[in-house]
This record gives sequence, C-alpha cells and structure tokens, in this order.
Amino acid sequence: MEYVCDAPGGTTWFLIETEAEAIRESALMGHAVEKHFRQAKARASAAYVPAPGPFFEQEIGLKAHLRRTMPRFFTLRDPEGEGLATAMVPWQEDSCPIVVGPGNRDPYIEQAAAIRALAAHLGRDLDRTRCYPYGR
Repeated sequence: MEYVCDAPGGTTWFLIETEAEAIRESALMGHAVEKHFRQAKARASAAYVPAPGPFFEQEIGLKAHLRRTMPRFFTLRDPEGEGLATAMVPWQEDSCPIVVGPGNRDPYIEQAAAIRALAAHLGRDLDRTRCYPYGR
C-alpha cells in the first residue's frame, strides 16, 4: 500500500495497489472491495492497447495504463492498522465514488473528518449523500 495522506485522530489513508491488498482489505473490512478491484482491473486490462513492437515488450505500459484508468481504491487505517473505511474513487468527475465502513456500514458517522481530508487531498466531492450507496 502507498501512503496517501494523514487524517484527523491519527488516522491515515493508503492507496490499495495490488489484488493481494484488496483481498486483505475485504477480509479485514467484511465487504466486497476485492471483487470490485478485480472487476476494475479486468475492464482496464481489456481496454489496454499495447504500443507496436516486439511481443515481449507489449505489456511494459500495462501497469501505467492500469494506474491511469482504474478507479483508485483507498483504505483508512487507525494507528494500530485497523481498517476504518474503504473508498473507491474513479478518475472521471462524473462517476460516483463509493465510501463504506466495515461490513458496508456507514463510515460517515465516525469518520466524516477523515473522509473530508481524503476529499480535500484528491480535490473531489466525497459527500455522504453521493458516496454512501446504502444511505440513499
């Protein structure tokens, strides 16, 4: 995982970078981020068009392509490493981000300030009415 930003209460946001990290996040948080990570990676991989050249060089740009096109997956952790919230934030402004807590519970009840910190860092709106799918 890659450090993203600090948040209030000694919490920290990290970027989930690999499928193994997504699997761990699903197990820790009791939700389906692993499934969404795999689906997003599969869609982005299918859309990848390698540069012309030798076959063994065709996947050189795949990692950069995935990083540019896949939604970003974030995890909020407390100082002991416990999971507090997970966010999926697409690059496109018109696509709806999703933020959930453990077991898909509402993270905004206890983590609103931390979610605002991530929103400010990303320059995105992560308002509860838009991002918490079970509160609509």
